[in-house]
This record gives sequence, C-alpha cells and structure tokens, in this order.
Amino acid sequence: MSAAAIPPAPWAVQAVLFDLDGTLADTAPDLAGAVNRMRMRRGLPALPVAQLRPVASAGARGMLAAGLGVSTDDPGYAALRDEFLAEYESALDAESRLFDGALVLLEALEAAGVAWGVVTNKVMRYTQPVLQALGVASRAAVVIAGDTTPHPKPHPEPLLEACRRLGLAPAQALYVGDDLRDVQAARAAGMPVVAAGYGYLGESPDLAAWGADAVIDSLLQLLGLLHLGTARPS
Repeated sequence: MSAAAIPPAPWAVQAVLFDLDGTLADTAPDLAGAVNRMRMRRGLPALPVAQLRPVASAGARGMLAAGLGVSTDDPGYAALRDEFLAEYESALDAESRLFDGALVLLEALEAAGVAWGVVTNKVMRYTQPVLQALGVASRAAVVIAGDTTPHPKPHPEPLLEACRRLGLAPAQALYVGDDLRDVQAARAAGMPVVAAGYGYLGESPDLAAWGADAVIDSLLQLLGLLHLGTARPS
C-alpha cells in the first residue's frame, strides 16, 4: 500500500506530530553502533546495520535482543541496558540523519502556519541532543519524550499532552509513525494517523493490518495528503 493508491484525505490539520526514530530521522546507524561496540568488546563481530534496523524503534530492548540475544527477563538485562545506553549517548549523533524530504516537508508546514512536533518513546536525555544534532530542535513547536508523561506509546497520553501544549483538539493534529504502537496511540487519542512505510516497522510489519488512515513511502508523500492552503496560522 502506498500514498499514491489512496485519495488525498481532507486534512486541514493545525499540527503534524512525528515519531522520531524511523519516522522523522534515521537513527538506526547510531543505535546499531552502540550494540556493535558491545559485541566487539565481547569478541563478537559487528552485525550489519540492515540486520538491526527493523528493531531500532524498540531502543535498548530491541537492540539487545537482536544484537546479544538478551531479553528483558534475563537477570543481566539491566546492566547490559545501562551499558548500551552509555554507548549510545557517547555517539548518538555520529551517523543519524533526517530522512529524505524531511526538511522540505517541515519548511512547507512552517510556511503554511502548521505547527509540527515530535512525540517519541525515546527519553528526553537522548531526544533533545539528537534533535539538536539534526538542526531542528529549535523549530519544533512541541517535543514529547518517553519520560514526559507517565505512560509511553501505545498509551495515548503522550499525544494528548502534545495537543494540550499546542492548544489543539486531537482531531486537529495528525500523527506519523513507523510502528504499530504509533497507530494504536493515535487511534486511542482520537487523532488521524499515517504509517511511515519507509521506516523500521518493528515486530509487526504488516502495514495493512495496522489500520492507519494512509501509508506513505516517503515523507514528501505526506504533502499530498495535507490541505496546507486551508490551514490557519498558529
């Protein structure tokens, strides 16, 4: 399924909210780098980024499972998680980049007076430095991290908090994400949602079963689903 196969939705939304990892930015290389440094420290060869990319949205849990075969039930998980996070923090902006078309899309939203922001399960300690390294931190109207509210996605609270800070009803915003839990969170919040088919897709890559309003194959395809000319300046 692609955006080209879906008629443009009548969305004259006042804000577009993005998941970070796998949606707005390709952060998989730096996440993979952290777990690969752990592997090499243990005498194991580095794994290809392509092998680790599908679980990048799951953060430490996904990377440790794919890179070291460790689950959250393992008695040594907490120590390995801390080691992974330290490794990630030491080089979280080495290779991460915005996905193709991101800057053009953000500029179009800003020119139309449509606010944009980030709602991610990555905690703020890592979210803010990544956004700063990408050069967009000061442009985001709102940033909700995994520790901003008591419940991360798929709970709707992060999206609802973003709307409260923007002074909007959920139906006035659109969420874009690359994981099933992004769609679940948006549905629970009463917010239209687009699935990023170019992203990491997590453990449930059957996009047709997610129930998103549309699927895009690139960020620029989102422009075809928005009526930016009818948006009111914020």
